[in-house]
Amino acid sequence: MVDKAFFNNNGPFSLQQIAEICEAKLTETSKQSVMINDIAAMLEAGEGEICFFYDKKVKESAAQIKATACVTTEELSRFVPQTTTLLIAQNPKMAYLKLVETFYTEYKMKPDIASTARIHPSAIIGQGTYVGDYAVIGEGVAIGENCVIEPGVVIARGCKIGNNTRIGASASISYAIVGDNCYIYTGARIGQDGFGFVMVEGQHKRIPQVGRVIIGNNVEIAANTCVDRGALGDTVIGDGTKIDNLVQVAHNNKLGVGCILVSQTGIAGSCTFGNYVVCGGQTGFADHLNIGSQAQVASQSGVMRDVNPGEVVMGYPAIKFNDFMRQVALLQKSIHR
Repeated sequence: MVDKAFFNNNGPFSLQQIAEICEAKLTETSKQSVMINDIAAMLEAGEGEICFFYDKKVKESAAQIKATACVTTEELSRFVPQTTTLLIAQNPKMAYLKLVETFYTEYKMKPDIASTARIHPSAIIGQGTYVGDYAVIGEGVAIGENCVIEPGVVIARGCKIGNNTRIGASASISYAIVGDNCYIYTGARIGQDGFGFVMVEGQHKRIPQVGRVIIGNNVEIAANTCVDRGALGDTVIGDGTKIDNLVQVAHNNKLGVGCILVSQTGIAGSCTFGNYVVCGGQTGFADHLNIGSQAQVASQSGVMRDVNPGEVVMGYPAIKFNDFMRQVALLQKSIHR
């Protein structure tokens, strides 16, 4: 059950309404008017609640379902007790997404500017925007409409923030242009110095980083992730890209549309990613690499060479997935001889 202290519950909804939302078939039309108050996990849901069952691995447990209704597939429906009303969906995972989005919404901040926020007189704050306590908005900053700037955020001089974008508590943004409908999570660091040094007379001298960070629309950058600004050109994050917690995107990297970077991925400078590249957790990339569109990199891989479009790689150094699995099989055979 979802805690109402954190999320609004927009219910109840009738089973007929839920069937329409989930694009599912209600197997008992006589139950159309039955009301559902909440969504719960498969084995926790009870009277007045609905659950989802789409994983074959737990089919033996399905007999214990006590929910009023269950969204499942035709194939798995036979495992659900007859006391539970069925809604048959072709894609229960998508149905779950749609129903959760309908049932629950976060509490929205009302448009307001906290008295403790420090905003430069030249900054522009769009209509419907909330600015929390102790936020600092620098000279020449432009923030769009219906944004949420949470407490403690620092947006440095000259930055631009698009409409409907949320900046999480204590995040900092500098030398950056951020698009519409983005979410920069708590503690993220956008636009800091890239890690660039040159040896001069036995000392590491910092190379000035004079580029920007350009973030497209519908981008999410999660908690405590760092995206460094370019050394001369820009670091670019393409539309729809989603970046997990604790990721490092170094200077001058360019990520295409719809990329996925899972936690603890680290990308050295001047790499270029195509569209819809997927990187598993703890993947690492050497600098100046080209990663083709729709390439996939398995978790804990170390990428030392270019990756072709659509290629799946794994290992350290990363090689084609099938080659890696052959190596593992060969090693196992040699160990057990």
